[in-house]
Amino acid sequence: MDELPDGWKRWNEGERKLVWAYRPDVFDGGAFPPPCLPTIYVTQGRRSRRPGTDRDPDPDTPWYVTLFLEPEVERDAEQFPDRERAVAGARGLATRFAGGEIDYRALYQVPRESYFAELDELTGRDR
Repeated sequence: MDELPDGWKRWNEGERKLVWAYRPDVFDGGAFPPPCLPTIYVTQGRRSRRPGTDRDPDPDTPWYVTLFLEPEVERDAEQFPDRERAVAGARGLATRFAGGEIDYRALYQVPRESYFAELDELTGRDR
């Protein structure tokens, strides 16, 4: 896990959770607000926003890989049987995202055309 795909930075790493951020140099509050920072979460068990629900999972609890474009805009999580496969899945997702292969427009109920245009440029979808 030394090298991440182009544009991705290790944001957080723990025993049961990894967070990768895409182009934090761009999503810094200038052109894009920080909540629009694309992130990939790799978690053992489903990621929960409720306090007190992140207790130690059973060792057989599956791992999930989720792409977030904003706090309430996410791609359906992919499930993996163990951390190693989840990290490999996250790496593949990150590579596809950075290469413009993920249709992030489909994840939005309300289009944000100027944001999409910039994201297209960053990921090469405009080519």
